[in-house]
Amino acid sequence: MSGMHAEQLALDGLAPRRRRRRAPAEKTPAAEHPIARVVIDVQATHLGRTFDYLVDEKQSDAARPGVRVRVRFGRRLLDGFIWQRADSSDTPSSSLRFLERVVSPRVVLSERMRDDVALIADAFGGTRANILRVAVPPRSAKVDGEWRPGGKAVSARADELAVTLDEPTVKAFSRIESSYASAALLKQALEARSYGHVVWDSLPGPRLWAKDLAWAVATMIMHGRSAVVVLPDMRHVSDMARSLAAYGLRPFAPSPTGNGVWGGDVATLGASMAPELRYRSYMAVADGTVRCVIGLRAAMYAPVEGPALFAIVDDVAYQNADGLMPYAQARDVLRLRAQAHGGVFLAAGHARSPISQWEATHDPRVVDVHALPAAAKDLTPWGRWLNHEELARLADPAIGARVPHTAVAAMHRALGKGPVLLSVPHRGEGTVLACTHCHARARCPRCTGPLRQMPAAAPQCAWCGAAAVDWHCSSCSCPRMRGVRVGAEGTMRELQGLVRGVPIMISTPNQPRGIIEDVADKPQLVIATPGAEPRVVSASRPSGTAGYQAVVILDAWTSLYAPGLDARVDALTAWMRAASLCVPRTRGGQVLLVGESDPALAQSLVMWDPRILASKEVEERAATVFPPSVSAAAVWGERAAVTTLLDRIGALDGDLGIVRVGDAEWPAVLGPVPIAPERRMGRQLEETSDRVRALVRVPNDRVNELAARLRAAVARHVASRSPGELRFAIDPKDVI
Repeated sequence: MSGMHAEQLALDGLAPRRRRRRAPAEKTPAAEHPIARVVIDVQATHLGRTFDYLVDEKQSDAARPGVRVRVRFGRRLLDGFIWQRADSSDTPSSSLRFLERVVSPRVVLSERMRDDVALIADAFGGTRANILRVAVPPRSAKVDGEWRPGGKAVSARADELAVTLDEPTVKAFSRIESSYASAALLKQALEARSYGHVVWDSLPGPRLWAKDLAWAVATMIMHGRSAVVVLPDMRHVSDMARSLAAYGLRPFAPSPTGNGVWGGDVATLGASMAPELRYRSYMAVADGTVRCVIGLRAAMYAPVEGPALFAIVDDVAYQNADGLMPYAQARDVLRLRAQAHGGVFLAAGHARSPISQWEATHDPRVVDVHALPAAAKDLTPWGRWLNHEELARLADPAIGARVPHTAVAAMHRALGKGPVLLSVPHRGEGTVLACTHCHARARCPRCTGPLRQMPAAAPQCAWCGAAAVDWHCSSCSCPRMRGVRVGAEGTMRELQGLVRGVPIMISTPNQPRGIIEDVADKPQLVIATPGAEPRVVSASRPSGTAGYQAVVILDAWTSLYAPGLDARVDALTAWMRAASLCVPRTRGGQVLLVGESDPALAQSLVMWDPRILASKEVEERAATVFPPSVSAAAVWGERAAVTTLLDRIGALDGDLGIVRVGDAEWPAVLGPVPIAPERRMGRQLEETSDRVRALVRVPNDRVNELAARLRAAVARHVASRSPGELRFAIDPKDVI
């Protein structure tokens, strides 16, 4: 049977169809600008550049810079964006491929937006593909198919808003002018068409911060410009949307007539939105149909044009830090974009961050907006710090109790008028080291970093990695330290015996009912963790004016042991958010801080002046050479990879090895120190068992150079396929 082949049998009429091979369609390079430089959706650092492709003459009109395309990259078909068109390419003509297709003729990235993406990528040491992964939502063919240019309708709405917003903004500014210092300079910065920088400390009051910021947004919209507001959570987004609606700014939504047309003045952007809604909102902003954007961290990339307002609330909140490479910070992104656009950067919030204090002190162009003394006295609640010294002065019979008698008596008086809020810290799991005698947190004698317990070894510094041998407390010289567990629980059981006959409600993410959004304006006790405080709603009072009669902040001592460089600022932010829900002292409102705490932290809350803590933070960080006095980058990964990178960028023995602050010289690198192994799917990865973290410090004017060196070193590590994890972040929230 050699030479014979078996034949596949088939029934008559069911024989397999013979497919004819079609010759590939002939493509002709475009007559003008035949080269398209494309940023491809490839996240590898060493591929962070544009790649050249030929443009077919038939696609030339649609293949504009900023549109989404599909290209062949190796054997894969990937998405990308045309960054620019060119006449020639350095790539050999034999290696050039044609674009596969133009996905959509709509321009997704304008020229200004492309420049912003490149600027942000360079600032954080990432690639343009890293930024585009977060900035641009996936395409929706349905939305593209329904799109119609706004044209005259958009212009007519802009003219209408310029008229309707005039009276309410003038009325609101009269209130702001009577409440805040530098209000005239604030208005001047918003109306000017040049870069402006504003630091705004908000007064307390239910949603008062949102009303103030809504005035700034309405002022920009009235002058025909755009506004972007980044907020820490969805509760803040809801408050901001409500305040903007009071000015007549409509949310971006389908038309009530049901004709499928979308319209509005305020769009919400967030990474957790439904893909179709997010893409629709993004394109409405890119087209200029919507000029106001609010949302969470992803809103920092809103595609606005011109000298817009770029605002952020609570800029040190952990939610403002992106969790993907290059770990961009919303505050820095907004400030960079405001400078590039010639717009206004505005950092608002109850607590002032150290970077804002540094800028307000060292840059005369920064407009420092804070409460006038008379307004602060009238609008703030009466603040008291019930520490051991104050309770001893008052001869409190329950001086050692978690809730002393003075606080219980104040709660009873306040419950006769309305609700009372008890703010308790989150349940903690970590243990920190503190002095046995004075209870001050144990710190490294070399760099003042916090000490941490090591198994079967001397305590080690979390910053520089030095062992704390022969340690003595810097405050009382005690040679002994002990572990302190941070946390609070069982509050409801404790208070049931102290406050009888009063309803008690609990609002925490961990309890079965979850977070309670609103409570009635009646006598009741509300126990909540930071960020879960319910709002008081009253049918008899205008919207936004009802509040708690008293706010009691328990376990203030936990602020002494909280980890992280921003621990005190985070604590003040949480306390001020809770205290801002209290009615002013003119209506009997009071805030009680119970427990030991840092004096600057407690005074900032009681006096409602966040500059007290911010100034001390700046002073202490300058003394220990930490941001914002310098810039820093955190580097972490496998030990050998981290050490090699530090050597390659010149941070060990090169020109970046020493950081000079004034007349003093300091080593640029802190660490490396061991960190916990990376876990995935609930198990530890063997290749990440020897992980370390180091901190590289440079003068502020060399941070861009540091970012470029880090990116080049990581690209070399990835391109050479060297083993081991290796990552970095520029100016992270917590540098340790």
